[in-house]
Amino acid sequence: MEKWKEFIGRLSEPLLNISMKNAQNEEIRPDKGFAGWREQTLTLKAKRGAIYLIGNGASASMASHFSADLAKNAGLHTQVFSDLSLLTAISNDMGYENVFSEPLRRRACSGDMLVAISSSGNSKNILAAVELANSLDLTVVTLSGMSQDNPLRRLGTLNIYVAGQTYGIIETCHAAILHHWMDLVAEKDG
Repeated sequence: MEKWKEFIGRLSEPLLNISMKNAQNEEIRPDKGFAGWREQTLTLKAKRGAIYLIGNGASASMASHFSADLAKNAGLHTQVFSDLSLLTAISNDMGYENVFSEPLRRRACSGDMLVAISSSGNSKNILAAVELANSLDLTVVTLSGMSQDNPLRRLGTLNIYVAGQTYGIIETCHAAILHHWMDLVAEKDG
């Protein structure tokens, strides 16, 4: 039982102390960050825009999970790039670093949203997609962890950082953050 309590403590501390920064690298309070993210999402929904979610490994599973939840529970148009044929064709012909940016280039419109999930914040394919999304005038939300100076942490419209050093802690915190966002967006009364 003590190990479980210790784990919960290691999990609750980073959740209580997440860092949210805006595009100007200014720290903002989590409630303000979530409120702004919710409003941007609802504005996007009203305009019938799309939310793209990307990640590698467990973060790819999270992207797929929340894409489905947002579509089902909040009526949003979401997309992930997890089709095996698409992934292997782009990886083989253009390189794995383009696996997200290339379909995003072909599908995204100004005003859409990209949610980029990377525990390390160092994945070249995630960084390439975020850079492209910024050039296309998308709202970009990043979720990262590990090193405080990871490059992903300063590239989004909203940058959420979890001060954790293990994938388990960071991924669990990212899931909680994404669930909270989805619940806020799906609320009927605001």
